[in-house]
Amino acid sequence: MTRICVISPFTGLAGDMLLAALVDAGAPLDAIRAAVTDTGLTGWDLTVPRVTTHGLTAAQATVSVSDHATTRKAAELIAMAGRVRNRAVADTAVAALRAIAEVEGRLHGEHPDEVHLHELGGHDTLVDIVGVAAALHALEVRTVHCEPLPLGTGTVRTAHGLLPCPAPATAELLEGAQVTGTNLTGETVTPTAAALLLALGADYRPPPAMRLSATGYGAGTRTLPDRPNVAVVRLGEVEADVRDLVVLETNLDDVTGEVLGHVAELLLERGALDSWITPAVMKKGRPAHVLHALVTPEAAEEVERLLFAETGTLGVRWTTVRRTAAARTTDTVLVHGMPVRRKHGPHRGKPEYDDAVAVARQTGLPLRAVLAAAEKEQP
Repeated sequence: MTRICVISPFTGLAGDMLLAALVDAGAPLDAIRAAVTDTGLTGWDLTVPRVTTHGLTAAQATVSVSDHATTRKAAELIAMAGRVRNRAVADTAVAALRAIAEVEGRLHGEHPDEVHLHELGGHDTLVDIVGVAAALHALEVRTVHCEPLPLGTGTVRTAHGLLPCPAPATAELLEGAQVTGTNLTGETVTPTAAALLLALGADYRPPPAMRLSATGYGAGTRTLPDRPNVAVVRLGEVEADVRDLVVLETNLDDVTGEVLGHVAELLLERGALDSWITPAVMKKGRPAHVLHALVTPEAAEEVERLLFAETGTLGVRWTTVRRTAAARTTDTVLVHGMPVRRKHGPHRGKPEYDDAVAVARQTGLPLRAVLAAAEKEQP
């Protein structure tokens, strides 16, 4: 059984709303506080009282501070998040903060480490990001799905003055996410929430069938006149992901190996669940290759257009298939002091190739030795 989390951003999403919803769904507050304490942050307290908004009871995360520093360099926050003892929690928090730093650096023409995070440099950002990562780990969530995010209109006030909604940093962090319009004005999705979704690898496709185990409601600080300002999370268990998919394939006898490899990688970037190449012999004995892409029905037309444009093929075949994907979990181990993620299915585990290659290049060890060490390492 694998536990998944489905986020429903009813009126939008902020880091504190997601944190409160996870606590409402059963995440232990003590584990969250302990993870934040690991960072070395001082002068704070986290409480999650219950509030009622438009007749709906929800949790609301409140950070009380006695140290009112509101601006820190990104490098400082990243270093603090890296002190969290649980490596999986630390890795998620660091990834979210790095994403914010890189976006802010590009927008302001600064090195990411030197970026001063103004509104995002206070206690709330670190508590929210580390807290969400710790809550999901404590709940043993392996996969996060998110419904389309409603984007508000108008402006938001920042340290740099009035900016359009969504704020530029948020808009860049949300590239690739599923969004939708709303009649709400102002900021409905915060940079912190967008960075968390990015770091968590949130899946914006419909989630698989699951056995619902808990629901949590997290309230924001903004009061809306006609609806509760809440985000909803639903936790559930799935045994296997069974769904109907589409295989797109085309025969190619006039495309070089370099182009084939490029297109196979591009297919994955543009939404294919998998892509692969098989050798073939066509009519008149011509050597060729068959390029395949496994896609959801929703993504099939876009991927087909990509196949036509990139290969110059004259035809693409569609085949509907049913795929059963076994439940899987992930963890992270250290090999020579460097993180290597591992996927675990019902019958075996496997280190992430890219992580193992990074360790091999850094240490000079053979790749097979790094892979063997990662398989044996205890989490």
